[in-house]
Amino acid sequence: MNGVNRYLKNAVLEFDPPEYSAEAFRGDGPNLFQINVRGRIVQVEFESSEELISTEEFRVPYILKGAVRGFNQQLLDREAIEEQLLFYTLEKRQNGWRYFDARTYRTGFFDGEYLLALMEQLV
Repeated sequence: MNGVNRYLKNAVLEFDPPEYSAEAFRGDGPNLFQINVRGRIVQVEFESSEELISTEEFRVPYILKGAVRGFNQQLLDREAIEEQLLFYTLEKRQNGWRYFDARTYRTGFFDGEYLLALMEQLV
C-alpha cells in the first residue's frame, strides 16, 4: 500500500482492514475488506460455498463465492452500486478469482488490472 501511495498525488489509498491474512479467514460467515481512495470505495466480500465444491451459481467449479462492489457519492445519490459476483474457481490451467457481471454476462479474471479499471470508473 505504501508503495502505491508514493505515486499518488492528492490521494491516499486505504485498506480496511489494513492487512488480511489466511488466519483471518472466517469459514462460518462473510469476509469483508474495502479499498478507499478519496471516498471512492471498492468493497470485496467473500465466503465459503455451501458445498465443498459448487457449480450452483457459476458454471466453473468454485470453493469461495462473493461480490465486489464499487461506489462513490454520485452513485449513492442515485441509489446505484456497481456489483459483480466473485468466485474462486478450480480450473485445469489455473485456479483463481473470477468475476461475473449478471447484467452483461461478462466474466473474467479478478486481478489487479480489474481492480484498477473498477477504481477508474469511480473517479
